[in-house]
Amino acid sequence: MKQIKINEIQGFFIGHAQNEQAATGCTAILCPAGATAGVDVRGGSPASRETELLRPVNTVEQIHAVMLSGGSAFGLAAGDGAMAYLEEKGIGFDVGIGRVPIVCGASLFDLQIGDFSTRPDKAMGYAACQQAAQNCPKEGNVGAGMGATVGKLHGMAGAMKAGLGLYAAQVGPVQVGAVVAVNALGDVIDFDTKQILAGLRTEEGFGDTVQTLYQEMEDTRSLWSGNTTIGCVITNARLTKSQCNKLASIAQNGLAQTIRPVHSTADGDTVFVLSKGEVEANVDALGALMTECMARAINRAVTQAAPAYGLPAAGSVEG
Repeated sequence: MKQIKINEIQGFFIGHAQNEQAATGCTAILCPAGATAGVDVRGGSPASRETELLRPVNTVEQIHAVMLSGGSAFGLAAGDGAMAYLEEKGIGFDVGIGRVPIVCGASLFDLQIGDFSTRPDKAMGYAACQQAAQNCPKEGNVGAGMGATVGKLHGMAGAMKAGLGLYAAQVGPVQVGAVVAVNALGDVIDFDTKQILAGLRTEEGFGDTVQTLYQEMEDTRSLWSGNTTIGCVITNARLTKSQCNKLASIAQNGLAQTIRPVHSTADGDTVFVLSKGEVEANVDALGALMTECMARAINRAVTQAAPAYGLPAAGSVEG
């Protein structure tokens, strides 16, 4: 396996738009020629768009964009910007009288640290698509990761800044890339060392969210709900719709290996898979590669984040 740049995977275009003052943004992953797609939604608090059509029994075989955004359910409106952008270019599912762009999406909750009244909307989604044309995506405090935070078991007082991460790799002719905005309730764990990179802070250092939950086992209060990790895995491998859905569930293992706890009632963790269908690949080997790319992208989402909104980031605190 060798690391590559995510924009080396042909046929996909990634761009961001954000409102830094309001601490929110969106990230567009465009596939203008169409890509076979699947999704896996976990956790108890998802906000998603057009995930039902990705079920293998449903008609549409390919989609044209995935929009990741902040703003909770309000932020799903950013997908309308992708639809407008793609329609202008004549891209979409042919319905006889015109073309309908197929845009899926998911949103995370970032409304607590910026301006609650400002969320990703159609204009911001359109701007992200325009930026995607350059296909030079950045990491950290950008796009859907603009307002992302982690370690929120005790609210924002003990939280840390996170962001958006990218990681791509190649094995032979097979390429895989992951895009993820990390806004987890829990801690982010280093994929290699298994140490906490960012998470719940106490006066003594990292608090370890899982151990703290154990100590609070009899406390039945609702967990603070301002979370959700959302991501997309892209590949040049040839996959069916059913395989994309299965691989999306396998790619969730990347979250399980680097976020603790994960898939909680306060998270709505969602992973999409997009396939361009160019090269053959062993599905199980592909699943392992997707898992690692997602895990490493999650790590980069916190290591590339910068302190903001009064919150420290991974590079600014000691564990």
